[in-house]
Amino acid sequence: MEQLTDLKAILHSKRANLFYLEHCRVMQKDGRVLYLTEAKNENQYWNIPIANTTVILLGTGTSITQAAMRMLASAGVLVGFCGGGSTPLFAGSEIEWLNPQSEYRPTEYVQGWLSFWFEPEHRLAVAKQFQLARIAYIRRVWAADRDLQGEGFYPDDADIQAALSQFERKIPTTQKVGDLLLAEAATTKLLYKAAAQRCNDINFNRNPDEGDLANNFLNHGNYLAYGLAATTLWVLGIPHGFAVMHGKTREVRWCLTWPTW
Repeated sequence: MEQLTDLKAILHSKRANLFYLEHCRVMQKDGRVLYLTEAKNENQYWNIPIANTTVILLGTGTSITQAAMRMLASAGVLVGFCGGGSTPLFAGSEIEWLNPQSEYRPTEYVQGWLSFWFEPEHRLAVAKQFQLARIAYIRRVWAADRDLQGEGFYPDDADIQAALSQFERKIPTTQKVGDLLLAEAATTKLLYKAAAQRCNDINFNRNPDEGDLANNFLNHGNYLAYGLAATTLWVLGIPHGFAVMHGKTREVRWCLTWPTW
């Protein structure tokens, strides 16, 4: 079976194919992306060469599976939903999110964001505000969550309070984003340690690929955070590339480092 890693990388400017599909179902089968058409006597499968494709437009009477969308996203293929004859374009996907193609989306948010983003010191100041807001959020949520309290999580416990307060004091003195990231990582380790102690998991080690229940739970929480942050950014019209802390070189949102449970 062909794996995604086996695909040869072709620059988008060199790719040859753009597909417009009607009255068919796009799916993944045996490591390939296919579209299925329903003929009178039999169904027919047709292969889509995703490594050499730039855009797929899905017109009237089409559907697509999650598995196919995942392969298309990994190959960097853009997918758009449109009307008959490929117009109008209703929505297009970047990575795995669909953003509305309305010319009436508000511009005030992205304009406000870009008003400070091009100055490094302003980006750092906003990153600090995000981290301070995160500390306040953890204290507020942990203080009100009965399930967490039932497991012994209280923000005024000595170890948790010390971890949050220590980071809170460091934030104003950081001079660059790298220092803020290091301080955040140190705080994250302290919070994981506190959580492991309360859950009687003294051998816990944060490793996304470990596959144990705790790491899978944290991975799931991170993916939920990805979705919430991505949705928020798309609604506000702010491109992910204008990050202030995490995600300066890849698509990661600033909200993904800490456990906020």
